[in-house]
Amino acid sequence: MSTYIQIHYHIVFGTKYRIPCLEENQRDLLFKYIWGVLNNKRCHLYRINGVDDHIHILTHIHPSTALSSLIKDVKLASHGWIKKKQLFPAFKGWQEGYGAFTHHINDKERLIRYIKQQKEHHKRVSWPEELKALLQEHGIAFNDKYLS
Repeated sequence: MSTYIQIHYHIVFGTKYRIPCLEENQRDLLFKYIWGVLNNKRCHLYRINGVDDHIHILTHIHPSTALSSLIKDVKLASHGWIKKKQLFPAFKGWQEGYGAFTHHINDKERLIRYIKQQKEHHKRVSWPEELKALLQEHGIAFNDKYLS
């Protein structure tokens, strides 16, 4: 028998200290780079987007890839690339940790729209508020002191 999986991961992580340094005019370059990292890891990217202090990724990962290893690789590679290219001068790195949530196949289009509309979404909701809502939606216990 072959391996069959259908797991969509919605991954979110922010900049270190939540520094708003991911300048809008350069973000597409970062997103294309991260797409390349995911592609090299045999993952399928459905959507990537973000704002000045965090990013969202909707992806399907290869069954041989551990989620934590993938995120570590994405963060390390993109951090090094950002520094090498001097893409975001105020960038100090990525925050420790991440959020990763699984979704049913029927949620894929809704998630793509949600990620696509991050700029508009964050006119109303801050990054800590958004992360708290995602954690609550998925029934994940958390400590508020780590979100502020």
